[in-house]
Amino acid sequence: MTRYVIIGSGAAGIAASESIRRRDPQASILMLGEEVHGYYSRPGLAYYLTGELGEKQLFPFTKQDFEHIGLHLLHAQVKHIDPPEHRVALQNGRQVPYDRLLIATGARAATTKVPGVDLQGVVKLDNLDDARLILKLARKARAAVVVGGGITALELVEGLRARGVRTHYFLRRERYWGNVLDETESRIVEHRLVEEGVKIHYHTDLAEILGKRGRVAGVLTADGEQVKCGLVAVAIGIRPRKELAEAAGLEVDRGILVEEYLCSSHPDIFAAGDVAQVYDPILGKSILDSLWGAARSQGSAAGLNMAGGAAPYHKPIAFNVTRLAGLTTTIIGTVGRGEDDDLMGIARGDSETWRELPDVITAQDNFEVNRLRLSVGAHTLRGAIVMGDQTLSRPVHQLVSERVDITTIREQLLAPGAPIADLIASLYTEWRKVHATRQP
Repeated sequence: MTRYVIIGSGAAGIAASESIRRRDPQASILMLGEEVHGYYSRPGLAYYLTGELGEKQLFPFTKQDFEHIGLHLLHAQVKHIDPPEHRVALQNGRQVPYDRLLIATGARAATTKVPGVDLQGVVKLDNLDDARLILKLARKARAAVVVGGGITALELVEGLRARGVRTHYFLRRERYWGNVLDETESRIVEHRLVEEGVKIHYHTDLAEILGKRGRVAGVLTADGEQVKCGLVAVAIGIRPRKELAEAAGLEVDRGILVEEYLCSSHPDIFAAGDVAQVYDPILGKSILDSLWGAARSQGSAAGLNMAGGAAPYHKPIAFNVTRLAGLTTTIIGTVGRGEDDDLMGIARGDSETWRELPDVITAQDNFEVNRLRLSVGAHTLRGAIVMGDQTLSRPVHQLVSERVDITTIREQLLAPGAPIADLIASLYTEWRKVHATRQP
């Protein structure tokens, strides 16, 4: 009986355990997790903050689901990995042997080093306990400051506003999420935030968190402005939890370097999820990808390969559906230019592919809150952002993923006032017809 050990109880680890069980029904699968609450939906925390989801709805697995997989979940902290001996040492002194090991430790929220960061009332959104703490503090806080430029920062802003907290939002540059959104899209989001009562501070850096009797009392900006508040939320990116791998002598960069089968530099140790640095053939280099869907896909492939399969993981074209200031937004493929350094590291829900835009032309059609923006290459669509009406999200994703030739409509797409949505819908319809006739 093969002994499989998985470090980490998140999306990648669960998906891996499901794959292992399907291929190896007799396997012993042990999951070691520091997270006291086990497996739950981290993307759901944003909706938990706003009150749209109850806490019970964050847990997609029941006890019966774990029993069905035959997964033994142990709440434990791993101290060390010993690759030559195929053992994992726990903090309590226990030694756990393995035949195949998966490191799916994920990532942690990056921290700021400004004075006052240790005051009571400084929060992040990394896990369920963080969300609980934010809700507890929000009941008493009259005002809050949120610092950060990506999706998680916006989730914090919206969660605090939904709880009736007067919210100040600090942006280091001139607009929101400038490395992914264009100016119009940023302004749409900002306008909606302002309508909700959010005070946006542009070109603003946090210099110090001010305290009184050990608690947050306000903040001081780099320009000398003081803002009174009882809560400071920081979302400046995430950092892969690679320390165990590094100490074990595995090859690491910003994350754990893995090859196409998600195996690390040691033949019996695999990595998946936020901690894995996976080769992207489009960019020609290894990158981090902190999307929930990517974690599940990587975990599924890693589990299959650990159990003797041969499933190369090919990073798919990015397809991330999120909500920005209440507006459903889908980000597909390659968009943005990466010129904004507001995000330190990788923001949760972000993907580096979006930041590596080659020289392409941007065509767009703009309505107040229904927007389709395309990145148009020489022969194919390279990416898109769809805000509001999502009718074209899946079709555009297929056109980008399949690298469908757009030569016949390219000039029309780039013409002033072009009916972009109609052209894309027509192209997709024709492609589907041709594609259907080629199916066996």
